[in-house]
Amino acid sequence: MSASRGIPARLAAPEPTWSVETDVVVLGSGAAGLSAALAARPVRDVLLITKDTLDAGSTGWAQGGLAAVLDPNDSIENHVEDTLAAGAGLCDENAVRTLVSEAPTAIRYLMHLGASFDPGAHGGVALTREGGHSHRRIVHAGGDQSGAEVQRTLDESVRLAGVRIIERAFGLDLIIGADSRGRRAVAGIRVALLDENGGVESVGTVTARAVVVATGGYGQVYASTSNPPAVTGDGIALAIRAGVPVAGLEFIQFHPTVLWRGAEARGQQALISEAVRGEGAILLDAAGRRVMAGVHPQEDLAPRDVVAAAISSRMAEAPAGIDDHVYLDARRIENFADRFPSITASCLDAGIDPQHELIPVAPAAHYVCGGVRADIDGTTSMPGLYVVGEAACTGVHGANRLASNSLTEGVVAGTRVGRALSWSLPGDAAPAAEEAPAGLLDSYHRSALRTAMSKYVGVLRTPEGLKQAQSILDTLASNVSPAVVPTRKAFEATNMLTIASAVVAAAQARTESRGCHRRIDVAEPDPAWERHLVATLRNGHIEVQ
Repeated sequence: MSASRGIPARLAAPEPTWSVETDVVVLGSGAAGLSAALAARPVRDVLLITKDTLDAGSTGWAQGGLAAVLDPNDSIENHVEDTLAAGAGLCDENAVRTLVSEAPTAIRYLMHLGASFDPGAHGGVALTREGGHSHRRIVHAGGDQSGAEVQRTLDESVRLAGVRIIERAFGLDLIIGADSRGRRAVAGIRVALLDENGGVESVGTVTARAVVVATGGYGQVYASTSNPPAVTGDGIALAIRAGVPVAGLEFIQFHPTVLWRGAEARGQQALISEAVRGEGAILLDAAGRRVMAGVHPQEDLAPRDVVAAAISSRMAEAPAGIDDHVYLDARRIENFADRFPSITASCLDAGIDPQHELIPVAPAAHYVCGGVRADIDGTTSMPGLYVVGEAACTGVHGANRLASNSLTEGVVAGTRVGRALSWSLPGDAAPAAEEAPAGLLDSYHRSALRTAMSKYVGVLRTPEGLKQAQSILDTLASNVSPAVVPTRKAFEATNMLTIASAVVAAAQARTESRGCHRRIDVAEPDPAWERHLVATLRNGHIEVQ
């Protein structure tokens, strides 16, 4: 099976004019990247590269919190079972057990670093419940500002540890060499230094024994997303261009309850955390009927894929003539503003008082369950390349992520890879001359790409819609050219085209409905598809097997 043509094997950029050497390069500054840098730093020289400022990624926006078994009435087995159930048959149970077993230690580690989580009424930390969880096991900070607290804690710790940080630096492509056994291996990375407007100031090479990719997901491939502007799939696209297999890219989790601000709203939208439903809020359609009643045993606290699909189906019925949003009724939650200060601010900014009015919500692209194939230690098929966090497909999330497992995974997996690299580095890889076709997609085309993905590759998919998306992406790929002026936005647009092409190819190939991938023409999962699809780039084509 094959898909789009014209995807470049390299990002076009000026020739390098400088070079730096280090032990470990970390690409990305969210929870996973910062945890990796911090764990490796006591022993290794670590250079952390981020294309924006240190705190511009998804971590700081996470509202719900971190999932871990801290309640004596809960158990590791319960958390494992909830994660496997949410993953719809595609989780790696060993990876899940590793994550769940190490999650409580990760929470205590963050607290040791200075993270301040909300205290419980009888000591310890407060725990809440989210969709798909059978018990209260979500640790939060500042009510709904958990990600910001984790980001602050790790930012400070990384700076104090002496990690070298380069902000406004774009990781372009891996430098490939050969290791002592003659295998293709990572020798470093090409980097573009950017000015405040995203223009390229210079390009250089960073040689390193290990490159850790922790660049997050690709929510910005969609017109409406909870993700900040920086989340454009750069690390996953970089791995695709290097010939490293990626898996599960068709499984994009749409958060069921993103604040709806009108049909013309684009870009990052305010999230209404699942914890609001965990505290008792319910979903209603425009006619006042409950959306989740009778849909799932856990009703409004069902896994996210179930809730997002139910909302989308109900919107398609256009109750009371409204087909683009439903409502969240949180009016029964006492002291809402104290429990959810950020959400309250977002609602008030939209002219809604959540304590007394219904909150209009709709699904939006939120989290990607697939990524570069890696184990829970970040190891990939290419020596010297490690991938952690949302950019990795470790088997922890399967076909649908259990709420609040992601921040926990970032800290657990990042710490594991950093610790492993502090113990032992890969062997040197001698850089080899690998000439490959280079090009860029002009940023002008981002709007068409994002609109096509939201329209045709959203919560509910059809063969006709996927075919239409493929046609649009093929047309966009024909515009890739080495003559496009290199800028941050052009680099991002090219990465978004690469990712979108792989998503559509995988969505066309998976002829079933499973987890976050819902096809209208085949409503149920097929046991024959209880396996991951792997995508690779060959001669400008995305091939799916």
